[in-house]
Amino acid sequence: MRRKRLGTGTALLAAVAATGLAFTQTAAAVTPQTASITADCGSFGGGAATLTATQSGTAATITVQSAVTVPISLSKDSITSTLTLVKTGGGTTVFSGKKNPAMSAGSSVTVGPLSGTVASGDSLEAFGGSLKMTVFGITITCTATGPQSPGPFVFD
Repeated sequence: MRRKRLGTGTALLAAVAATGLAFTQTAAAVTPQTASITADCGSFGGGAATLTATQSGTAATITVQSAVTVPISLSKDSITSTLTLVKTGGGTTVFSGKKNPAMSAGSSVTVGPLSGTVASGDSLEAFGGSLKMTVFGITITCTATGPQSPGPFVFD
């Protein structure tokens, strides 16, 4: 009988702990999760781009999918990227990495997830920042031509 109570108590404790973890993991959230911009990449073109953000505590990632197309096929993780976003109130936050899917010639450029560190309450905007991508030693710099929509990323 004693083992049964101990087993029931342990199971109950595990369930309570799991519930607490579930709430903890969902507590950190960024809003909006996606935002759109129009980007100018100079002689490399430009157009619409979608930024998708995630957050887990102070760690955050952003993936950028652009209407700009690649002229040649690129292998997975061959683009070194640095995304600089502007903080409301001053300063910048940098997301970086060498992450991208394999892309065939003519497909849209996608980079990320790019990793960065955020603080609770950070409000980050692409307009005024930049995305620098280095491929085969060539650096391509893209900038937003206006504020992102529906608004800046706000991190919990």
